[in-house]
Amino acid sequence: MRYMNFQTNAKLKDMKPNFNLDCNRCKEIGMGVKVNLTMQGFKSKFAIAALVIISICLGLAALYDLLKPISNGCTMTYMYPTYIPISSPENVSSTKYGLYLYHEGWKKIDFNDHLKKLNGVPVLFIPGNGGSYKQVRSLAAESERAYQGGPLERTFYKEASLTLEQGGGHVDAGLPLLSQYYCMLDWFAVDLEGEHSAMDGGILEEHTEYVVYAIHRILDQYKESRDAQEREGAAVSGRLPKSVILVGHSMGGFVARAAIVHPHLRKSAVETVLTLSSPHQSPPIALQPSLGHYYAYVNREWRKGYEVQTSRTGQYVSDPFLSRVVVVSISGGYHDFQVRSKLEALDGIVPPTHGFMISSTEINNVWLSMEHQVILWCNQLVVQVSHTLLSLIDSKAGQPFFDPRKRLEVFTKMLRSGIPQSFNWLRPQQSLHVPFRNGKDVAGSQVHTVSACPNNVHWSNDGLERDLYIQRETVTVLAMDGRRRWLDIQKLGSNGKSHFILVTNLAPCSGIRLHLWPEKGISASDLPVSKRVLEVTSKMVHIPSGPAPRQIEPGSQTEQAPPSAVFWLDPKDMRGFRFLTISVAPRPTVSGRPPPAASMAVGQFFNPEDGERELSPLLLLLSLYYQKDFILKEDHPLAFNLSFSISLGLLPVQLSLKTTGCGVKKSGVDFEEAGDSETSRLCKLRCFPPVALVWDTTSGLHIFPNLYSGTIVVDSSPALWSSTQKSDKTIVLLLVDPHCSYTTSVAASITAAARRFLLLYSSQIVGFSIAVVFFALMRQAYAWELDLHIPSVLFSTASSSHKLHCHLNNLLFNCKWIHDYVDIDLPNGLLCGCQSTCFRQETVGALEARLLSVIDKGMLGDCFGGLRDVEKCSDSLVIVTTFPDLAPKHDSAVIITKLLPFRIP
Repeated sequence: MRYMNFQTNAKLKDMKPNFNLDCNRCKEIGMGVKVNLTMQGFKSKFAIAALVIISICLGLAALYDLLKPISNGCTMTYMYPTYIPISSPENVSSTKYGLYLYHEGWKKIDFNDHLKKLNGVPVLFIPGNGGSYKQVRSLAAESERAYQGGPLERTFYKEASLTLEQGGGHVDAGLPLLSQYYCMLDWFAVDLEGEHSAMDGGILEEHTEYVVYAIHRILDQYKESRDAQEREGAAVSGRLPKSVILVGHSMGGFVARAAIVHPHLRKSAVETVLTLSSPHQSPPIALQPSLGHYYAYVNREWRKGYEVQTSRTGQYVSDPFLSRVVVVSISGGYHDFQVRSKLEALDGIVPPTHGFMISSTEINNVWLSMEHQVILWCNQLVVQVSHTLLSLIDSKAGQPFFDPRKRLEVFTKMLRSGIPQSFNWLRPQQSLHVPFRNGKDVAGSQVHTVSACPNNVHWSNDGLERDLYIQRETVTVLAMDGRRRWLDIQKLGSNGKSHFILVTNLAPCSGIRLHLWPEKGISASDLPVSKRVLEVTSKMVHIPSGPAPRQIEPGSQTEQAPPSAVFWLDPKDMRGFRFLTISVAPRPTVSGRPPPAASMAVGQFFNPEDGERELSPLLLLLSLYYQKDFILKEDHPLAFNLSFSISLGLLPVQLSLKTTGCGVKKSGVDFEEAGDSETSRLCKLRCFPPVALVWDTTSGLHIFPNLYSGTIVVDSSPALWSSTQKSDKTIVLLLVDPHCSYTTSVAASITAAARRFLLLYSSQIVGFSIAVVFFALMRQAYAWELDLHIPSVLFSTASSSHKLHCHLNNLLFNCKWIHDYVDIDLPNGLLCGCQSTCFRQETVGALEARLLSVIDKGMLGDCFGGLRDVEKCSDSLVIVTTFPDLAPKHDSAVIITKLLPFRIP
């Protein structure tokens, strides 16, 4: 290196007599440049200070929102737990982990006798990061109660079914209706010593190996119990289980999947996996490379596991290795701050024909978002999961269904709601057709039948009093009056109002029924087969309802009840029919019991375009300072569609609906004098509480009942490389009573937005900050190694950006050195009149090559002397480098040599 420096210095000294420079002029220009550079340094420090202040404010706002108590609406689960240890065989060395069998009950039992009586379906619970095997108690206790109490009460709402993408069109027969469960669940749990499996891939591998051992030990225990019963002469029935259902929480869900692709696992030992708040795509925080490597290996094996095995010539060899494995992932929604819904998705790992991810906000009978640990004991979710697992058992075999499509169908019907997954309410996936001839429509295709109400809740036409003929687009039901309302589709559905929607709190079949009629008639049985009516009651979709209505004063009118179901028809559904009838059951009277709660139903023919509003990004950003108001006058569309251009997963909004009137024109009350409170009180007696249905492509459906005011947020992941194109948009469907007028206000929430920003991009922010600090330290270390001036940490951090910087060298060998720095994007007028615009589109490598060519051709003298040729002047006066913190102490040759030590001749 010293020899190289000497040679270069000698070459430059030989060129020095050719220099004709005005040193005083260069000094004057150098002083001006130094002033500009000082201003640039001040701007850099100011920018860093502003960034720090903004980051602190953002962090404090996010912390304020994160520390606020969360009301998730979950009910606590209670139990009487007993944990029975499962001993290891004598030929197996003891390990630090353990296996337990759960027993529910307060009575003391003999462990050995209880193990001998094992005859249920084995389920293994795997705890997550730092979790305990005792966390199985809520699921196990509710499973015991569900088995004893029997299946959930049957309702006649629309059920979810497998889509064609999931293979639903190939399922031969529907699932039978269960009157009782035929086999109980035996819950086991592994004790992983509370180790932090989310921190190290090696720990994950150890947990996986023990889970594989636990699965084999559980299956062997059933055989040992059967042999013990036979030796004692006890009656033995049923088959030995061949597989174990795995239920994993958090990292335990990933361990469950890792165990399935473990090479030592027996064939078909696991065919069903249910995970709760488990990250499948990647670890929440990859602190060690081993964690990422193990994730990549497991997910790669899963992708291979669903590929058909073929020979080298392309001939079919066997079915996919995981062809019978079904996986369902349940996420906690936007309240789960530890694992985001995007990480819990199964996209690209498990095909739709063998699994799906669902948020707790869209699960039947749950509809709640919950924290990472709450998902284990939230009673609404635990009960639904328990009944789902019990419904997987085939009554004939006493084991889970062999066909994976049937198991997937059970998960779909028990967990998903009947709301279309595309959230395209105005274009249902299935359409009804008019039966004209022999059960076929006009085109001759087979009619898609809709299941009618069962005979035990069938109404006789004599039970209906007199018919009502509706003349307006909006129909209202305020009581169970036993009447049938006729709506003329041709008349009321004109002028573009071709869609019909109805909300009600009446139960389908037992409380309300809906029919489509080709022509007006009294009885369906009086019509010929070619013109028989079609019952569409089963198209009603269940939604969560708010609190029950209350009476303001004893004997006074009850507040309007919140809706619990939605029913809609589009033009395709009503094509070929002339009338729609809404039949309401008579009010039941039961001696000795209080009367039922207030009944309500509101339906409307409407035009979807009349209720559409799109909120642009600019409007949403401006709503941080002042709210945006929409006026909904009376007789507005019942379905009001708000389209947000910025995802509510990144920018949550405060949505409020203020009642301004409810059509009580002659009530004798002056609304202006009565004030807002009186107006709200009177209108609650007439109008049902608003409901918001929100759809997000990542986390699914979110429903906000009784939404007079609340923060709308979803668990989306916008603005990431792996985000889908639709994740930057959120659709909110408001169901509001058309009898009332509202002022709808939308305002972005600063604290909620700060929280979401921190949760979504915290890993990227931390990674970028660490990278900037490392670059700053590298620059200081490089300057120290060269025995040059060491810049401050603040300045080094400011200069660690994506822009290229150029180092300002001495203008003359005998002029004063300038120790500051110039940004490459500065305008012209720098360095003795030489322009810097030629640097803007050039890379470091190209400038280095040109600099070498200047030295080789001996053009340094011409450049310094002319100051007119930009190509020459820029090359000699500015040294470009990715380390702009070098402050020269000697001459240009030294700097050039140290930047390009192996390329200078």
